[in-house]
Amino acid sequence: MYPWVEALRGQIIISCQAGTDEPLHGPHFMAAMARAAAEGGAAGIRANGEADVAAICSAVDLLVIGINKVHYFGFEVFITPTFEDAQAVVRAGAKLVALDGTSRPRPGGESLEEIVTRIHTELHVPVMADLSCLDDALASEAAGVDFLGTTLSGYTNHGRPAIEGPDLDFISELVANTHKPVIAEGRFYEPRQVAEAFARGAFAVVIGGAVTRPQEITRRFVAAVPARE
Repeated sequence: MYPWVEALRGQIIISCQAGTDEPLHGPHFMAAMARAAAEGGAAGIRANGEADVAAICSAVDLLVIGINKVHYFGFEVFITPTFEDAQAVVRAGAKLVALDGTSRPRPGGESLEEIVTRIHTELHVPVMADLSCLDDALASEAAGVDFLGTTLSGYTNHGRPAIEGPDLDFISELVANTHKPVIAEGRFYEPRQVAEAFARGAFAVVIGGAVTRPQEITRRFVAAVPARE
């Protein structure tokens, strides 16, 4: 149904995001980061919010996965919690929407299946579910999502435990027990980890802070400096 998504198979997606407390926050910086990612060979960009998505879509000719991080009082879900949040990033140019794929309540009482159905029928774009465990994946697959992401592994109370690096075993579990393409995301820092993700059956791999947050990159190098006597 979405033949152009095939361009992501076996490729790297760069997550160009920066919070309000980060030095590179803002559409101008994220568009520049996306251009750098494109020059480096990335096949897609994951971006947050209407302004950043629009700026990035104007800057690069890559498929943009749009998310919309919105915090609603009383709800834990914040990655594209509602249909309206998805609609905003699609209008800005996103060709694929990623959203929270857990079973946690959503604002307005919308179910995951309802949101996915509306995105498909009204916005005509595929949906990626950000997951924390296999139960999330099975429910998301039943709800009609097009891609399964390991994004939330280690970040929810009910899901898989937090580990230092990417949850490679989760990739294997999803590939073995589901039927949708798996997009690996979360705590990828080294090329060998990316190679392992593909070896385990990942459709694509998302890299974020390891290449887009200079402050974090700097801290890793600073931590390697020998202590002075």
